[in-house]
Amino acid sequence: MEQHLCTALRDKLQLLTVPAWDGATLLPSTRLLLKRREVAEVERALQRQREEFQQRMEQLVQHQQQLGQREKQHQDVTLKFDAFLKGLAARQEQALQHADKERAWAAEQGAKVAHLCQELEGLLQHRDHLALCLRSLQVFSDYLQAVLARTGQFQDVPAMLAHFEALVRPWATLAQEAEAEQEQLALGWAQLQQQQEEIDSKLLSTNNEVSQLHACLEAAPHDMLQRESHWAHVQSTATQETLLLGQIKLAVLNLFQLTTRWLEFPADIALEDTEAQLDTDLVVQGGKRRDNRPQHDTCRKNKGE
Repeated sequence: MEQHLCTALRDKLQLLTVPAWDGATLLPSTRLLLKRREVAEVERALQRQREEFQQRMEQLVQHQQQLGQREKQHQDVTLKFDAFLKGLAARQEQALQHADKERAWAAEQGAKVAHLCQELEGLLQHRDHLALCLRSLQVFSDYLQAVLARTGQFQDVPAMLAHFEALVRPWATLAQEAEAEQEQLALGWAQLQQQQEEIDSKLLSTNNEVSQLHACLEAAPHDMLQRESHWAHVQSTATQETLLLGQIKLAVLNLFQLTTRWLEFPADIALEDTEAQLDTDLVVQGGKRRDNRPQHDTCRKNKGE
């Protein structure tokens, strides 16, 4: 602003025109007055410039204040608008939540209505069924009314029914006792049948064992005969084998005596040692095949081996 003021003042001073005076012809006082007048004019011009500048400054300050107020108003409006948008969003969200709740409540109410409709339909059907039962029981009601009119002992049908119920209770007790006794009798009969079946099964198994033992007893003589015949055959076979063994031993002994006697071989073997006698015979026969002459030393050596 100061630069702008200086520039404007310079322009004003340049625009000022001072009349041309001849300095040589003017007096010094006149020149002084002229200079003072020029200075006064310049001061007046400066004063006007200052006043204009002051007015402009005041206008600028007012304009700045107005701008500040407007800016503050705009900020307030902006804050209010933001708050309004936030409130609007919150209200919108609340409205959506409320709408969801309303829809859920409407769905729940619809389900309740459907359930109540079903219950109502069931109740109507039950009412129709009760009406049919009532119509079917009307005959019994008429019968009870007729009985009440004939007896003349009771005031109404409930009193008559209470009297008969009092009579029916002992009968029901007796019926229950009879039923319990019947059940016990049936249980005892079932146990008896079970015991009878067990006895029959045991008797059957005993009869089977007796039959098996009888069959074994009948088969015992035949088995005994077979075993006796087999034992006789074994004994005969053993006797034959014993005889054959004795013959073999005698033959081996005779052969041993003949061999030792003929070859003059010393015989220091016991008569019961058939195996040694047989071994000696075999050794002697083997030596005889190799050499027809009797060789006592060779026989003794073979005997020792």
